[in-house]
Amino acid sequence: MKEGRTMIKAVILTIAAVGQIILSFLLYNEEGSDAVTNAGWVILWISAIFGWLPILTLKKWGGVPEGKGYISTTQLVDRGVYGVVRHPQYLAGMLLGVALSLIAQHWAVAVLGLVVVVISYLDTYDEERACVAKFGEEYTRYAERVPRVNFVLGLVRLLRQSRS
Repeated sequence: MKEGRTMIKAVILTIAAVGQIILSFLLYNEEGSDAVTNAGWVILWISAIFGWLPILTLKKWGGVPEGKGYISTTQLVDRGVYGVVRHPQYLAGMLLGVALSLIAQHWAVAVLGLVVVVISYLDTYDEERACVAKFGEEYTRYAERVPRVNFVLGLVRLLRQSRS
């Protein structure tokens, strides 16, 4: 039953994300606010950072076996981007949904963006359960220190730690 719900969420997320990308091109509002569009581009670049950094971080510190992909970590990683947020790639998806909504400035793109944000955030709960099952108490302690997806809070905490 749980696999069925997971599959349904994955299908809806994929349709919403791909639809949002396509509609961003088709429904781009040329008369929209330049400030809003520029904010969207900034968020899009931040999304790219949170989307790509985990690949490098997990390969470097995650104890990934030779020949395996970065998601095959054997060690909990709590530094680099994972010292800022626990789920950077989910955050990247959420930020992408927001960014495209701001760039296109069309209600249909925004509705699909909302679907992307909500499902991506809900997926972090499933990921949390999987990480607790894999890493146990060590992950629970990590979760107390590092925010789920709030990168502003994560950066503030990281800066405070570095000053101590």
